[in-house]
Amino acid sequence: MLVPARTRTPIRGSRDRGYDGEVTLTYEYLGLGREPSLTDYREVWDYQREIHAQVAADLRPGHVILNEHMPVYTAGRRTEPQERPFDGTPVVDVDRGGRITYHGPGQLVGYPIVHLADGVGVVDHVRRLEAAVIELLEGYGLAPRRVEGRTGVWFDADGERPERKICAIGVRVARRTTMHGFALNVQPSTTRFANIIPCGIADAGVTSVVEEAPGEWTVAGVAADLEPLLTRHLSGELAPGRGAGAAG
Repeated sequence: MLVPARTRTPIRGSRDRGYDGEVTLTYEYLGLGREPSLTDYREVWDYQREIHAQVAADLRPGHVILNEHMPVYTAGRRTEPQERPFDGTPVVDVDRGGRITYHGPGQLVGYPIVHLADGVGVVDHVRRLEAAVIELLEGYGLAPRRVEGRTGVWFDADGERPERKICAIGVRVARRTTMHGFALNVQPSTTRFANIIPCGIADAGVTSVVEEAPGEWTVAGVAADLEPLLTRHLSGELAPGRGAGAAG
């Protein structure tokens, strides 16, 4: 079973949530409460599909699941055989875009499930996820950026460190409604990434918030900081009037 969730519904017109309008997004923190616990990837994937069906049918507003998974490798549709774990570790094949990645302790994984407005495509959605994470990291005093031709959020090569990725993004859209999302490295074990070619990119590295800005970081704290930024960046792409005022 899924661990107990902490759910928050943005207040209508609340400025501290970063927007002035109808309720458009609700947030659910799975296992990120006072007693943090890790979630099972397959269980959360099943739960995503339940929420996706409700959002697509206009039975509820857009919903963002924020959680921290038990260790797992997931492979998107573009994953090549040679990119899978070198030691034969099992992989969950999923229906998102992108290639293989790792999820585990110390990583904030977010699943924004939103119905896209007409004229908003999957690339637009990815860019807005990137923008929210970039603004978050800039607020921490860092200098992240996009890389042309690649998704996610990156840092430039720096001295002995290569160009490196801090946030992976993989999305699926069905019935104009998104699934899957982003994985932001807060303080994960980098040894797990060494067992694969993350996102199929062999010429770059992987980094985390704690590596770029040493200090006391928690996944739950970063999630809370990111919430208002996600609301502001995603609210402009939502289909108007869908689920406004519905229960979270």
